[in-house]
Amino acid sequence: MNQRQAYRTFVSYIDRSREYYSAQGYTRPYTWAHYREVPFSLLRKPLSGCRVGLVTTAGRKDSSGSDQLLPRELYALAADPVPARLYTNHLFWDKKATHTDDIDSFLPLHRLSEYAEAGRIGSVSPRFYGVPTDYSQNRTINKDAPQILEWCREDEVDAVLLSAL
Repeated sequence: MNQRQAYRTFVSYIDRSREYYSAQGYTRPYTWAHYREVPFSLLRKPLSGCRVGLVTTAGRKDSSGSDQLLPRELYALAADPVPARLYTNHLFWDKKATHTDDIDSFLPLHRLSEYAEAGRIGSVSPRFYGVPTDYSQNRTINKDAPQILEWCREDEVDAVLLSAL
């Protein structure tokens, strides 16, 4: 007989991450990024007039057709046509429960194009931006974020959707 529980059970991502890093030999527990002031700003115009960009943590695939991850470097790729696949095998999620075979599940460029056609957003950035997971807050803050910001400014992006795996 199925018994009800009086509370939810869950897997603590923070605890699991700390256990993972400890098992890898790291002696200090991982410290999660935090900010006293949130580094975001309000939109200056309606979303229907905004150019929207997309940032993903998925890696680039080798163009030769192999299933190899290219080096973990920032990239900006054309948003049209939408790539058939990106490299996600190096990232961690419950691979028994789900998959990343459907690129729209984590890189919603098709949906953004539909929203632009329907007038919900102004337009889609001509490029999307990749920040393959590095686990370095220093690199993210001092190298990756400024480069993504520079590319967004080049593409005249007003708002960015962060689509992390």
